Amino acid sequence: MKLSAGIALYRSTSGQVEVLLGHMGGPFWARKDTGAWTIPKGEYESDDDAFTAACREFEEEVGIPVPASEFVDLGTVRQSGGKVVHIWAAEGDLDAATAVSNTFEIEWPLKSGEMQTFPELDRMQWFDLDAARPKIVTAQREFLDRLVAIGV
Repeated sequence: MKLSAGIALYRSTSGQVEVLLGHMGGPFWARKDTGAWTIPKGEYESDDDAFTAACREFEEEVGIPVPASEFVDLGTVRQSGGKVVHIWAAEGDLDAATAVSNTFEIEWPLKSGEMQTFPELDRMQWFDLDAARPKIVTAQREFLDRLVAIGV
């Protein structure tokens, strides 16, 4: 079973809660918007500390350490592919336009024999919770509900 951990960074702007999401990078997601956004997160091994992994993966995918010091455990969800995702919420702010994600390499175009490098998240953006719902990976919508439930 694959495990993934991340940080749902949120802020309040004019009394409205916004969450930071990243658009998945690479050629498979390039023309997709609905369901193509994610909470910054990444895989870790079962013997790793999930919270430490969440903070590490946030920094790798956003390009800066998590700009927060208090965290709330939002628990886990299982995504459609079977991956179990564990998320912590943190209130903080950053300029999404300056985010720089780590990269991955794949053969592209497929069966071409040529390798290309793509960012894991090709852009970051703040969304209010209603706008985030259709954008985010379906299983991760539960984390938006949990944010509301903890009173953010």
